[in-house]
Amino acid sequence: MDNQSDMSRTDKLALITPWINPEERVTVQFDDQRDINTVVAGCSERLVDLELETNIPHIRQKLSIPLSEIEVSEDPSHYTRDPDKPLQFKRLLLIINGKRPGIVY
Repeated sequence: MDNQSDMSRTDKLALITPWINPEERVTVQFDDQRDINTVVAGCSERLVDLELETNIPHIRQKLSIPLSEIEVSEDPSHYTRDPDKPLQFKRLLLIINGKRPGIVY
């Protein structure tokens, strides 16, 4: 996976879809925050549904982000955690253009 802004939506969808798993985490970066553990809840041709970890345990911020605002890459600083799958020493990195939306509790 290369960090390419000219990647098509179909290519992004193909890279994100295998990570739709409530037991697995990916990394998300916004312009103002980095290294956010996130669950990919769903993905379509237009939107990615994410559940970002917050400072409060067991509460996640749920967002739907347009694929056009996302760059797809790899995060070599984290490994995968799903015990039912082989260990990988890198995981999906989603770079989102813009600031993280405010959290409403």
